[in-house]
Amino acid sequence: MDSPLPLLQVALSLLVLILAGLYMMRLGLLGRRRRSYPPVAGTMLHQLLNWGRLPEYMTELSRRYRTFRMLTLTCSSVHTVDPANVEYILRTNFANYGKGTMTHGMMEDLLGDGIFNVDGTKWRHQRKVASFEFSTRMLRDYSSGVFLDMAAQLAGIVAAAAAAGERLSMEDLFMRSTLDSIFTIGFGVNLGSLSNSNQEGAAFARAFDDASEQVLYRFLDPLWKAKRLLNVLSEATMKRSVRTINDFVYAVIDKKIEQMGRDGQELAKKQDILSRFLLEREKDPGCFDNKYLRDIILNFMIAGRDTTAGTLSWFLYVLCRDQRIQDKIAREVREATTGDHQDVGGVQEFTACLTEDAIGSMHYLHAALTETLRLYPAVPTDVKCCFSDDTLPDGHAVRREDMVNYLPYAIGRMKFLWGDDAEEFRPERWLDDDGLFVPESPYKFTAFQAGPRICLGKEFAYRQMKIFAAALLYLFRFEMWERDSTVGYRSMLTLKMDGPLYVRALPRRSTGN
Repeated sequence: MDSPLPLLQVALSLLVLILAGLYMMRLGLLGRRRRSYPPVAGTMLHQLLNWGRLPEYMTELSRRYRTFRMLTLTCSSVHTVDPANVEYILRTNFANYGKGTMTHGMMEDLLGDGIFNVDGTKWRHQRKVASFEFSTRMLRDYSSGVFLDMAAQLAGIVAAAAAAGERLSMEDLFMRSTLDSIFTIGFGVNLGSLSNSNQEGAAFARAFDDASEQVLYRFLDPLWKAKRLLNVLSEATMKRSVRTINDFVYAVIDKKIEQMGRDGQELAKKQDILSRFLLEREKDPGCFDNKYLRDIILNFMIAGRDTTAGTLSWFLYVLCRDQRIQDKIAREVREATTGDHQDVGGVQEFTACLTEDAIGSMHYLHAALTETLRLYPAVPTDVKCCFSDDTLPDGHAVRREDMVNYLPYAIGRMKFLWGDDAEEFRPERWLDDDGLFVPESPYKFTAFQAGPRICLGKEFAYRQMKIFAAALLYLFRFEMWERDSTVGYRSMLTLKMDGPLYVRALPRRSTGN
């Protein structure tokens, strides 16, 4: 990626931004005096200069202004951490805030016309079909089986490293295991990335990460369209990444369609999401093509892979820095599964104890994962387009075509919402006096969105994270490989660590086969 921008490009951008700022100030002074626009906190240039710490930079601004504007070349970008504004955008006036043409264009190469990048008819169609599929017991049972099998495979890899005293890169292992999980659920195909048995799958995963980073960068790069037209610099890399993604995904779709032609009756019994959508297309052949299928599945992938893997990585990171919480979760898992029995045999025997009832009774684990999402939300910034002039509940006006952002990363660090200990990792804040989990308003805890666009896979995500966390913490104690080491984040659509999470695993109890 060509960052930081060359000096000439920065100078040109600064000049245009000054002109845009003067123009917008003029709009505010001429004929619009009665509208109260959010204060200007900076420009897109400031965001570029803070690219490596963008979520933290936006948090600093949010502490000064709960709602503010960042000037871009074409519009104001409004940002807010006020839950009343978030509820208004996501629920009360939902019809006035959507993806819009600008956001759709920036994300189209990667997400296409998938559910996270469309409004209107396409969104309603995907939401309707996906809502039905996610509510079926068949998909829930199928996904739980996939999660249990993958957790057992992951625990086996950790056990081998623990026995040899080897360093583990857990962020990488979580990324590969969740990628295998969501690809199996989405496409009915195991990529084999955890076992390193599929080089094409590994190339796909790398391309997916690179494209995700470049999509976010487009929001702050005024020249991205010119670069794409000329196929140079970061956009040339983007094009290569998308080609790798498409080649892999279309090959999987073609293979599934070929299988459908051979044994259509057997396909009807398949439980993966691609098979379910293909069956939907059989009922109405004109409803969508292979490109639309590709978009649908990739959107589910970015929701089911990046989010859970990132959350599990941050979760383990904070537990390595607080052994008290780690041990408390391990005790809860033992009490919910094997009780006082010190040895249930091996990994497979333990995962058999992870029943729905057992997982549902782990309130402290649920609280710790939720606390992780509060401080390290999978999506640090969520953007909507304002379709017509409006006024937010806090009295600030927004214009048609303004980009309106709410900031989950910053919201989780606001003292006016969470108290003076807002930046402290404290799972207990989610529990009542009886130790039972108590949820917060989804407009204050925004990790899964809210309103009509609330995440359909929320319960699936929690189930996967709880299965993985329970299996690992029951069997192992984790420590940072270097005691005082820290990790940062990579600026992407999702909050991914910027480097390896190196840990050592110590057996907590038997991990025999």
